[in-house]
Amino acid sequence: MPGHTLDGSVVAVVGASGVLGALIARALDERGARVMLMGRDEQRLRDAGIADAPVVVADLTDATAGETLVDAAREAYGRLDGVVNAAGVVAFGSLTDTEDAVIEELFMTNVIGPLWLLRRVAPMLADSSGFVVNVSAVVAGQPMPGMAAYSASKAALSAADRALVRELRRSKISVIDVRPPHTETGLVTRSLSGQPPKLPEGLKPQVVADRVVRAIEEGQPEVGADEFDA
Repeated sequence: MPGHTLDGSVVAVVGASGVLGALIARALDERGARVMLMGRDEQRLRDAGIADAPVVVADLTDATAGETLVDAAREAYGRLDGVVNAAGVVAFGSLTDTEDAVIEELFMTNVIGPLWLLRRVAPMLADSSGFVVNVSAVVAGQPMPGMAAYSASKAALSAADRALVRELRRSKISVIDVRPPHTETGLVTRSLSGQPPKLPEGLKPQVVADRVVRAIEEGQPEVGADEFDA
């Protein structure tokens, strides 16, 4: 698929209050994009360090979050060229030890919320022949014991992305699925439940952020875990 020019484009980063989302937002800003920051914590969004960036306070697990983003994009710029979804949650432990509410939150945040969002922003992205990036994870293709529900949620997101590449082609919307290996964002210390297994040192978040931006510019439909530089 063709790449996208970021200079002058309007790009919303969902989960910009997190470590990876904030870095992606800054990388986009450095390439000349007009960045919008979306997340649940207004102060952390403002702390992302992008002056004058519109802040959209919304919860991805709210079905109306996409409408809130669309309204904000129309008011601020009159257009929307791309959405990068860097939001996500994780949980550890055996399936039998995982509470129902945790499984539900994993799928709400990692799968259902992103699909709800895309349903609502797709018409605006079609107007600009834009793009959407979903940050999945290596476990989408390499599921791990002790992470069954999390692995399943990320696999579901990646499966949706692969289908949407073809489904949205007529609308000229690019869909990019990014599956980074373990990355040192601190997410494992904020798990919904359970204790993380001993993991090798992960990638630096900046490496992942730069690779996401490169995928947008080069028009790559997917970036597998083996396509990241240390």
